[in-house]
Amino acid sequence: MIGILDGKRILITGVLMESSIAFHTAKVAQEQGAEVILTAFPRPTLTERIAKKLPKPAKVIELDVTNTEHLDRLEGLVREELGSLDGVVHSIGFAPQDALGGNFLNTPFESVSTAMHVSAFSLKSLAMACKPLMSEGGSIVGLTFDAQFAWPQYDWMGPAKAALEATSRYLARDLGKDNIRCNLISAGPIGSMAAKSIPGFSELADVWNTRSPLSWNMADPEPAGRGVVALLSDFFPKTTGEIIHVDGGVHMMGA
Repeated sequence: MIGILDGKRILITGVLMESSIAFHTAKVAQEQGAEVILTAFPRPTLTERIAKKLPKPAKVIELDVTNTEHLDRLEGLVREELGSLDGVVHSIGFAPQDALGGNFLNTPFESVSTAMHVSAFSLKSLAMACKPLMSEGGSIVGLTFDAQFAWPQYDWMGPAKAALEATSRYLARDLGKDNIRCNLISAGPIGSMAAKSIPGFSELADVWNTRSPLSWNMADPEPAGRGVVALLSDFFPKTTGEIIHVDGGVHMMGA
């Protein structure tokens, strides 16, 4: 049976653990016929070990999205491996500890700047590094955590995700002429490495226990991964600048 990504070549960032959305995106993408290449930072060897659990082998490239040299060499490394790209997955986010966990009013700008650079500006950086590889058009998909609201403990990652969402819309505007779409999946909380780095994460996640119309399982990243794969496919050929929620329905619930 032909998959919805049959013959497509996809670059996926952020595969750090088997429990991550990025890992399940890579898994489903391979199952749907894609050739996948992964990027990793700061520990490519960790990603190489995790990649062995995928259905098929996947090359791992070291990529620090804040490092100009890494971004400049990315095109050549990917071209050598795959020739070109049809899709890119941005699954990157980071904030220093003093930008999380209830410290919003006391966080220094240096920490806010780091969160914005890694979590939001990097979407533009990654898109531009990969753009020469997408001469026939393609799809860029990022991951957000609904930035309409002020979440418990999330602090400066909230404004960083709001910046990511705005960045995605502007990329959709400016890359549309090249037939490159840019969309986001807004996922519910997953017990990933990124989540575990947020002090008091359980308080945030508890919202889903009481407000989600569909039962939500924090240990199951596959629904979000399937959403990413759907947006990478040709089944959304004229959808760009969009945020698709894979959160059990919490985003539309009132008080």
